[in-house]
Amino acid sequence: MGRNNFLIDGVSCSGKTTVCNELLKQGYHAIHGDRELAYWGDLKTGKPTIGQGDENRAWIWHVEKVRVLATDQSHPATFFFGGSRNSEQFIDLFDKAFILEIDLETLNQRLATRPKDAWGGTAEEGESFARYQQATKAFLPKNAIAIDATAPLSTVVETLLKLAK
Repeated sequence: MGRNNFLIDGVSCSGKTTVCNELLKQGYHAIHGDRELAYWGDLKTGKPTIGQGDENRAWIWHVEKVRVLATDQSHPATFFFGGSRNSEQFIDLFDKAFILEIDLETLNQRLATRPKDAWGGTAEEGESFARYQQATKAFLPKNAIAIDATAPLSTVVETLLKLAK
């Protein structure tokens, strides 16, 4: 396994991409899971799916890619950002998991300002899923450490780095 691996998850609009970008800017090894690892796939088989009508279609991460990145010894720490419905298949690769938490008011504010072409920017499906996920914490890692993501970005990043030590 790599030196230290951390999973940072949270509901849509919780700040995963923003925090990931900030860590990258500061020189940390951070991975945008939604961009680099995720795809629409069959939750049972892991095979990519094409249409929305597929019964087991879910947003999942490529397990073997996660394993390769998690065993990379060339970085003191790797921060994996994003959500995945199949995280139970690789959660054991992480030293700690964190959840960026926001309240419903913050969620609604962030959804309202989300770019129109971003997932959930205008789509009712995205908005309703984000609100459902925020209310139920569905699909988030169990026993993760919560971080208040309504705080200023610098505070969120500082808290994450402190807790990751």
